[in-house]
Amino acid sequence: MNRTAKTLLVLALVAVVGMAFRVSWNALRDVARAIGADSAAATLYPFVVDGLMALALVAALVLTDEARRFALRVLAAYTIASLVLNYVHGLLPELHSASVDWSRLADWDPANWALVLLATSLPVGSIYFGSDLVAKVLHHRPPIEPTRQESTQIDANRSMSDQGEPSAEETAPAGAVDSSPVAVVEPIAALPQLAVAAESTRPRRATGRVPAAARSSRPTRTDAELLDQARSLTESWPVEKLTGEGIRKALRTSAAKARVVRETLKAERERDAAAVVVAG
Repeated sequence: MNRTAKTLLVLALVAVVGMAFRVSWNALRDVARAIGADSAAATLYPFVVDGLMALALVAALVLTDEARRFALRVLAAYTIASLVLNYVHGLLPELHSASVDWSRLADWDPANWALVLLATSLPVGSIYFGSDLVAKVLHHRPPIEPTRQESTQIDANRSMSDQGEPSAEETAPAGAVDSSPVAVVEPIAALPQLAVAAESTRPRRATGRVPAAARSSRPTRTDAELLDQARSLTESWPVEKLTGEGIRKALRTSAAKARVVRETLKAERERDAAAVVVAG
């Protein structure tokens, strides 16, 4: 539906609602006069009833959950009340007189008392329910979904040991020569000499040697040396601090070796704690 059609639809709706309010306004004004309201009060009485219906409808479109159900209940209650008063107005021809004054709304006393109570309580209910609905709308805050940035920050705070082993591309040293085999190319009939050369699957060898300045000066440590060094470094660490990332940074080793050292240290501490409990 284009914009022009939507505009025409809204205008038609406003016209229908305006004419319906005018019909209901006539009945509610006469009922207000019948229960003792003066001319000014009787003129404003329809706005009290039908006006709150419109307010409750708008609030139901804005609010959510329990507040929305409350607005719908107010809308239903005032719609039924307006319908009852319009129905009573149609049953009593004396209410249609231009000089209508205080009169009964029903011949049966209990029914008359109930209708008078209904008609007189609607303005008080409009004050209470209208104020409550406006307060709910003004204090309404739509739910906020977690943004992508927050979820990215949570992932970044995880340790490398909890996220799994790094890929081969991340652990490969800088300047390493690609040793992957050469892809096999389908032979071409027109060039047999190229097809034979392409069928070779031998890995490429690095040409030249790594300069001495680029080689690591740190001697290679055995697993036992790493474990001894980790024991001395983490002796004062609590168990919660024994993470793969923390050990990796302290020992300056790979993530895989850091995880092995972490598990070994945790097992030793659990064994020592169990021995203390048994001895005690």
